[in-house]
Formats: sequence, C-alpha cells, structure tokens
Amino acid sequence: MALMITDECINCDVCEPACPNSAIYQGEEIYEINPDLCTECVGHYDKPQCQQVCPIDCIPLDPDKVESKEQLLEKYHQLTASN
Repeated sequence: MALMITDECINCDVCEPACPNSAIYQGEEIYEINPDLCTECVGHYDKPQCQQVCPIDCIPLDPDKVESKEQLLEKYHQLTASN
C-alpha cells in the first residue's frame, strides 16, 4: 500500500524532507503523497519515515492503493535504477 496524508495535516513541513523517494509534495491545502513514488520506505528503512516524524499521526495506509511488500520492493528497484 502507498501511504496517504489525511486532512488533519497541519503543514508542519517535517514529512517532505523525510521521504527518501520524494513522494511527498505540497498540495493545494495540505501535503500529499504521490502513490507512484511511495514505497512505504521499503528498500530504504524498516518503517515509513514520514509516519515516524509526523507529530499528529495523520499518515495512514491508503486503502485504495494496496501493494504487497514484494510490489513495493519492485517499485523501489525501479525508482532507484535510474539514479
């Protein structure tokens, strides 16, 4: 699954730099996560870094973007292959 940011976001700016895939960006009102870039930090860390730094716990799994650990790892390899 990709992660999502809920409307409880307070725009504190700590999640965006914590994302190793640059999946988090400033949306019109709150930060948002590009699900095509989100690997839940699989391949980088044991836990999603945005969830670790979020002071209000507003970054749950996105139930509309279900992915297995294997799919997330494959996405990680695709994203880092060009780097």
